[in-house]
Amino acid sequence: MDNNTIKKILDFLEEKENKKHSERDNLVWKLRFGYPLTKEDLNIKDTLYLNNTNITSLPEGLKVGKSLDLRVSNITSLPEGLKVGWNLNLNNTKITSLPEGLKVGRNLYLENCKSLTSLPEGLEVGGDLDLSGSGIETLPKDLKVEGNLILIGSKITSLPEGFNVVGVLCLYNTEIESLPKGLKVGVQLDLRFTKITSLPRGLEVGGILRIDHTDLDNYSDDDLRQMVKPGFIKGEIYR
Repeated sequence: MDNNTIKKILDFLEEKENKKHSERDNLVWKLRFGYPLTKEDLNIKDTLYLNNTNITSLPEGLKVGKSLDLRVSNITSLPEGLKVGWNLNLNNTKITSLPEGLKVGRNLYLENCKSLTSLPEGLEVGGDLDLSGSGIETLPKDLKVEGNLILIGSKITSLPEGFNVVGVLCLYNTEIESLPKGLKVGVQLDLRFTKITSLPRGLEVGGILRIDHTDLDNYSDDDLRQMVKPGFIKGEIYR
């Protein structure tokens, strides 16, 4: 049902019942029909569901206490000063950019965001960052991810020097050809189906290294561990 039809139905019901329907005060309703917002509207304590809507933009100063769900919506950009306490889900949207200094308390989902080619400076993610199938080519030097960084099938071509991933770094099926100096991965480094042919000196992997379907499989485990010294690979090497 399109927006005009919904609006006409509520207009009819309000006129017939001689009272205002509570839907008119709903933030989603106001965003869809361009109604003016109050300060209270901009401070959402719980999760805000805007998935599968025609909304293309959000108001400046919006704060969401829990999660913000924008999956499969028409959103193309986010406002400066946006704060999300839990998860921010932008999967399968045409988002083209994120605001500088964006902070997401838990997970940031950007799967299949083909129009997004870069991330802003100062981005902080308290949990996982999923960029699978996105147009991302490079990452900012000051990117902070406290969980896993998933780049499966993305357009990533390089990582910044001295990059640190607390959890899993998954580069499965990407075009990346080399790893940077000073790379540190806490839990698992997944290089499956990449074009990487060697590991950099000083690489630190706190857990598992996956090299299935790469040229690294030509090296023995001892050769690979020797290759990264004075770094280390603490866990098993899966091939």
